[in-house]
Amino acid sequence: MKTRITELLGIEHPIIQGGMHYVGYAKLAAAVSNAGGLGIITALTLGTPELLAKEISLCREMTSKPFGVNLTFLPAFSEPPYPEYIRAIIEGGVKVVETAGRNPQAYMPYLKQAGIKVIHKCTSVRHSLKAQAIGCDAVSVDGFECGGHPGEDDVTNFILLPRAADELKIPFVASGGMADGRSLVAALALGAEGINMGTRFIATKEAPVHDNVKNAIVAASELDTRLVMRKLHNTERVMMNSGVERLLEIEKQKGDALTIADVYEQVAGVYPKIMRDGEMEAGAWSCGMVAGLIHDIPSVRELIDRIMSQADALINQRLAGLSRP
Repeated sequence: MKTRITELLGIEHPIIQGGMHYVGYAKLAAAVSNAGGLGIITALTLGTPELLAKEISLCREMTSKPFGVNLTFLPAFSEPPYPEYIRAIIEGGVKVVETAGRNPQAYMPYLKQAGIKVIHKCTSVRHSLKAQAIGCDAVSVDGFECGGHPGEDDVTNFILLPRAADELKIPFVASGGMADGRSLVAALALGAEGINMGTRFIATKEAPVHDNVKNAIVAASELDTRLVMRKLHNTERVMMNSGVERLLEIEKQKGDALTIADVYEQVAGVYPKIMRDGEMEAGAWSCGMVAGLIHDIPSVRELIDRIMSQADALINQRLAGLSRP
């Protein structure tokens, strides 16, 4: 399938594996890229620029196809050494960077001078327009359904995607609720040039997470996620568990007086416990409503091939057959 995104990134299929904490390692990124999509390594998960450089090198050994790196810009009170991370990305020959969090404008000159394509994750049209204005090559438009941080506007993709199509000149991909060929065709119909999947890629054989995590996603329905930290204007969609139940009870008790310190135990240091150790009640971990559409744990190649086959059948058979002669 040829779209503006496949042309921009030099990939076969318009499918991107978004950056995910404690999931986006070389093993998964290489598997996605080898299957024709764009795999992405999550920089801050590696912990240091030196370890990111090693992970990029490892990914390079595992695939000759394009892959990217996610770089999330955190609030100023927690400032990782971003210039060193960017240097590792550039020296590693990576040509695609997915940025998220704060505005990446301060670092854009370094990325652009190195010939890197920048895709910024946005949860609103206004943020997408700002990304376009500062020189991003594309954006990932994240609807309210998405796992992780859906922003504060609560606009679902059925509205957000066509709104983005009306306003943007640069290409964009749809993120949030993407799982199969139906998702891809719907996203294309609404103006996107491809899809970005997170939760769906966790439930694959190559995802380097505990089997308990994969099985929890398969067992979950679309009703099993919750929104936390709304009062802190840092909303996150997470999988429901006993740790999240405690978090929600604290939020209810504290009301408008809630601070991040009040829920620190339920959100800090949780990812290694969940993703590595399989302690599924440990606390909040990002998961999309799309869990309701995930019923198996295929290989990455099986998943991508299935998505493209289903999309092709929808476009060329079902939808084409609806046209009157």
